[in-house]
Amino acid sequence: MNENKSSLGVLYLIPTPLGDNSPLEVLPLSIKKIIEEHVHFIIENEKSARQFIKKITPHKNQSKITLYPLNKFTSQEEMDTFLEPCMSGISMGLFSDAGCPGIADPGAVIVSKAHRLGIQVKPLIGPSSLILAMMASGMNGQSFAFNGYLPIEQRQRSQSISRFEKKAFRADQAQLFIETPYRSESLFKDFLKILDPNTRLCVACNISLNSEYILTLSVKKWKKIKPDINKKPCVFIIEGSF
Repeated sequence: MNENKSSLGVLYLIPTPLGDNSPLEVLPLSIKKIIEEHVHFIIENEKSARQFIKKITPHKNQSKITLYPLNKFTSQEEMDTFLEPCMSGISMGLFSDAGCPGIADPGAVIVSKAHRLGIQVKPLIGPSSLILAMMASGMNGQSFAFNGYLPIEQRQRSQSISRFEKKAFRADQAQLFIETPYRSESLFKDFLKILDPNTRLCVACNISLNSEYILTLSVKKWKKIKPDINKKPCVFIIEGSF
């Protein structure tokens, strides 16, 4: 353990809204306070990060903000410098484009590094599409697993869906998945083709937005419905039969 932990800055994990709704509709005022008080932020996309900061603290001087973009283009050398403010005693924030940092998000690698360096990590309260979907699904909140993205290649995807369905039945465990919005409708159709008619499927779309759509039905009943989920962010959950 780092004996000088008290002299280090804190890494705040800052949730962001899941869509275009006003930040303070879904975020507590404590997050506004943290953003007002700090100028160093690890983010995904600079443009969306500045828009978020401006929405939540419109009078903050953006020229004094230092952003550290963390995405697929970030080199290891760049990442190694991101926590230097904390090591110098300056607290900073980390947030993703949507939802909770570190959950299905590249921020996890920075959080892991912070722990190794003895930096205090402080998660803040905010919306998680996975937890909100699970809450609203009516499925097993005592035992569930997030499986991320399924394979893109059709044969591998079909095999994976069948494997997770067997796990859902065998372990009585809800299985959660996400997909890029432009493939949401395609994945939904794959579920209808591959899953047993009695398997329960929850579709949670546009969570926390005015257009939110959350429904759990058997696959057999879903085949009679055409939800409007094309190019929309969704969480899918499967579980055993009713």
